[in-house]
Amino acid sequence: MLPWGQEALRKIITTLAVKNEEIQSFIYSLKQMLLNVEANSAKVQEDLEAEFQSLFSLLEELKEGMLMKIKQDRASRTYELQNQLAACTRALESSEELLETANQTLLATDSKDFPQAAKQIKDGVTMAPAFRLSLKAKVSDNMSHLMVDFAQERRMLQALTFLPVPSAPVIDLAESLVADNCVTLVWRMPDEDNKIDHFVLEYRRTNFEGPPRLKEDQPWMVIEGIRETEYTLTGLKFDMKYMNFRVKACNKAVSGEFSEPVTLETPAFMFRLDASTSHQNLRVDDLSVEWDAMGGKSPCLPHPPGDTLIDGGEHYWEVRYEPDSKAFGVGVAYRSLGRFEQLGKTAASWCLHVNNWLQVSFTAKHANKAKMLDAPVPDCLGVHCDFHQGLLSFYNGRTKQLLHTFKAKFTQPLLPAFTVWCGSFHVTTGLQVPSSVRCLQKRGSATSSSNTSLT
Repeated sequence: MLPWGQEALRKIITTLAVKNEEIQSFIYSLKQMLLNVEANSAKVQEDLEAEFQSLFSLLEELKEGMLMKIKQDRASRTYELQNQLAACTRALESSEELLETANQTLLATDSKDFPQAAKQIKDGVTMAPAFRLSLKAKVSDNMSHLMVDFAQERRMLQALTFLPVPSAPVIDLAESLVADNCVTLVWRMPDEDNKIDHFVLEYRRTNFEGPPRLKEDQPWMVIEGIRETEYTLTGLKFDMKYMNFRVKACNKAVSGEFSEPVTLETPAFMFRLDASTSHQNLRVDDLSVEWDAMGGKSPCLPHPPGDTLIDGGEHYWEVRYEPDSKAFGVGVAYRSLGRFEQLGKTAASWCLHVNNWLQVSFTAKHANKAKMLDAPVPDCLGVHCDFHQGLLSFYNGRTKQLLHTFKAKFTQPLLPAFTVWCGSFHVTTGLQVPSSVRCLQKRGSATSSSNTSLT
């Protein structure tokens, strides 16, 4: 063991070495920042000069256009006035000639030709241009309509400055909505800002209620280029209890700070398939099952149940079977049934069953009773279980058309249960009860029936 002095010195050396490494790293960071300052200042200076040059070019273009307008107006007025001046000059010359002729004729009143000469002068005066001229100028010499006053524009130019950093938006929880596996987020700006170009929305899934934690397993997902102050995320899978959201505003140059993050609850029914209770002929993934014909034959249909109990509330999930499946079923059963090898054949299970052998049969089964359903077999079945109301409804998963409803009094917790033979299926969980299903459930349906009607 080292003497106390040597051990203490080694600790000091280690501490100094670590501190030196930190300082060296910080020095490198400072040097990099100096380089970035030079590069970034050169960039913004170049951008500033380009913007001012663009303004100069625009002003010069506007100036040329307005000068051209003045020149065209001047030319048009000059042309009209010169034409009118020429016409008046010609009329005056003609009138002076007539006046001189009339004076000369008046001096020769004794001449025998006087009456005829007087008549000719009268006719000439009647047709003289001087009496057909308008003595009002066709255009005005007033050019005040081409005056300018750039006082307001000058004030605007004097107000030119660098772009302000946008304020952080405020998310409006009262207007935001979670429904149908969609989230509509609404926000507003604390102050009016006409320089905002777009917004950036970030979201992530979490199982923790309250403000977002600094460290999360799930990364932030980013949506850019949002032009409005609301956005709807569609087609979400709610495989966690909550979602965090935050928004920031951006102008042409810079983005502001993120809004205060909010957490929205995303309630949905989540489960995985339980491979441990499935038949040996099945290859079971978390949400997919495939019948393995090489695994041997069994007189019973194999069933992988879900791993999450239903003991209250409303739940919804969907099952998509491959078209080549020879037989399949979907429903619920009590957990006490163990391996669920008699799904649809016991008093404690409820299901829809499809047989695709020689002829297609589509039946609702419960308590060893079956009822044929007069409806096309969909490739996707939706299941809605309202435990407290004792309702188990099946829908076309794509159109949400009601296929059948069981009415029962559930006395034990339920599990989702499935059957398949010579085929495969995929389960979609993390779904909310669709609004259309809720509406149908409230209105009821002519196709719904109680389990006592099964024969």
